[in-house]
Amino acid sequence: MPHDALPSTLPRPQPSEERQTQPWPALVIFDCDGVLIDSEIVVCRLTGEILTDLGYPVTTEEVIRRFAGRPERGMIADIEADWGQPVPPEFFTRVRRAIEHAYATELQIMPGITDLLNRLQTRTCVASSAYPAKLTLGLQAVGLYDRFAPNIISASCVAQGKPAPDVFIYAAGWMQTPPARCLVIEDSTAGVRAAIAAGMRVFGFIGGRHCDATHR
Repeated sequence: MPHDALPSTLPRPQPSEERQTQPWPALVIFDCDGVLIDSEIVVCRLTGEILTDLGYPVTTEEVIRRFAGRPERGMIADIEADWGQPVPPEFFTRVRRAIEHAYATELQIMPGITDLLNRLQTRTCVASSAYPAKLTLGLQAVGLYDRFAPNIISASCVAQGKPAPDVFIYAAGWMQTPPARCLVIEDSTAGVRAAIAAGMRVFGFIGGRHCDATHR
């Protein structure tokens, strides 16, 4: 079973009343992969290579276009529907092992993020489609985990991943901030749609190595 295929019945915390003196934005919600860490190009490359080796030919570019920013469970469901058979259990073992190795040897923090975080006067949190272990591993690898913990939310905690708004609504509730006072930083179409559906302003970030000329 994929790590992100967890029960989706957790109660969603509710935001507190907005303070009239609070500036906008009261909260900046960062996506992780492709925003804080330059990982989408790495993960999508490994995913494409392993799926191709297992008999489902797909390029890195196709993985980026079809699945970037979405939870793993949604990607697997789409692949199985297209392939006409279950994704072999071997895929999950191989891709996690490959990601662990790549994060330890080639993962890069997104240029400029440390300076931005140092200058921000606003509260921050992370809301990501990644399953919790991968999310923690990536942030720890570049030294960002302690800057955000415990305010690191995975879509595994909610019923539906991006482009549904659930993870952003949950994050706003967790941080006791009304959605209208939140600004989301996202690199994927699914994430942008999720933020808009949550009633939040969203900044589309295209600085990751996976973003080609059409990504804007």
